[in-house]
Amino acid sequence: MIFDLHSHTSCSDGVLSPQELVSRAIERGVDVLSITDHDTVDAWKSPPAVHDKLTLIPGVEFSTQWVSSGIHIVGLNIDPASDAMEEGVRFQTRARMGRALRISENLEKKGIKGAYEGALKRSVSDYVGRPHFAQYLVDTGRVNSIQAAFKKYLGAGKVGDVKQHWAEMEQVIQWIRDAGGTAVLAHPLQYRFTSTRLKRLLDYFIGAGGQAMEVISGRQEAQQAGFLARLCLEKKLLASCGSDFHRPDTAWAELGSFAPLPAGLKPVWDSF
Repeated sequence: MIFDLHSHTSCSDGVLSPQELVSRAIERGVDVLSITDHDTVDAWKSPPAVHDKLTLIPGVEFSTQWVSSGIHIVGLNIDPASDAMEEGVRFQTRARMGRALRISENLEKKGIKGAYEGALKRSVSDYVGRPHFAQYLVDTGRVNSIQAAFKKYLGAGKVGDVKQHWAEMEQVIQWIRDAGGTAVLAHPLQYRFTSTRLKRLLDYFIGAGGQAMEVISGRQEAQQAGFLARLCLEKKLLASCGSDFHRPDTAWAELGSFAPLPAGLKPVWDSF
């Protein structure tokens, strides 16, 4: 069976609607799918219709920080309608809005007006992220591609690289667990930490109540999966896997298109 437990829709920074995502997952042969949009559960307010061969697992991906680094925590098998999820989404939405307004202010100093309003119009929900600003910059002729928007305005060290004040990791994990879910450290290799620093992060995550880690995140080299599998065993964590799908034109993050979990790991779905 193919479990894809990390994917995004247009309710956050993906490009497909929840129904379109589900349809694509079915086409790609996914058996179990979790929609884990950033800091929102809007996709679960009216769950998409599914084929009888596809099982949907409610999820979310919360942003937090650790020692000044941005970290993402996926919550799997949550109750989207729980008080804990409502509180968490409300807090994170306020933080994200504050960040978006600061990005807009910074862009205005560069002569780019109306960026917040423009980004909001390009979102199908209250979620406003850098991809929406990037689309606004493309549509208004400031740049000719999304990649160029990040390179010139929104990427690391650029004017739109605004640090946000997310909830602390302990709080994020508590929201997930109070909503009946399992807290998973998302895409550990994306943080570009040394192995020593990554182990420190995992120890902190476990101390804060974290229960699992993504061993497979999209297409990875076998040695990367092996390294993460060894860490997962060492730290006695459940193992998760997912594509981190956002859009159809990214082959390395396509739905269901990744290696299976290495042998010997306890899969996170055993806790569902």
